[in-house]
Amino acid sequence: MVYLFLADGFEEIEALYTLDILRRASINIKTVGVTGKTATGSHKIPVICDIAIQELSANDDFDMIILPGGLPGAYNLDDSEAVSNFIEIAHKNNKFICAICAAPFILGKRGILKGKKATCFPGFENELAGAEIQNCGCVRDGNIITARAMGSAHEFALEILKALSSPEASDKMKKAIILN
Repeated sequence: MVYLFLADGFEEIEALYTLDILRRASINIKTVGVTGKTATGSHKIPVICDIAIQELSANDDFDMIILPGGLPGAYNLDDSEAVSNFIEIAHKNNKFICAICAAPFILGKRGILKGKKATCFPGFENELAGAEIQNCGCVRDGNIITARAMGSAHEFALEILKALSSPEASDKMKKAIILN
């Protein structure tokens, strides 16, 4: 199971592009409303989530969590004790943790990026405590996948698919969506 956490103010493209690619690949993914069953993106697009965070249990089995950026969405994710608990569980159990745009700061703040290669939206680099900052669209270091911004959503989604499935599945999807 993959949990895509959506808090009010999330960046729609980063979240929904990733969701779409993973669902096309038949990955079991649920959108999780952090600020209610409906989360409204930074561009005022409401999304009805599959589940509200209060309906999840820390004992639930999951393989990955995804944190989209956007403001104030990334700050709302950071402020959520429940999201924090899932990040901690994922980190302790070597589950995949994925963050894009501003959201990698959430991982940096918790010390998860120390010694890891990571990228983020320009201006948030100082928030990635101990990370080896990469000047690229998307980077994977072990079980951590980070991406720079909305323009990197395709790289982010395909890297996540590769991590969950295989390089071949990612390449197949890249060809299917006619991404050069």
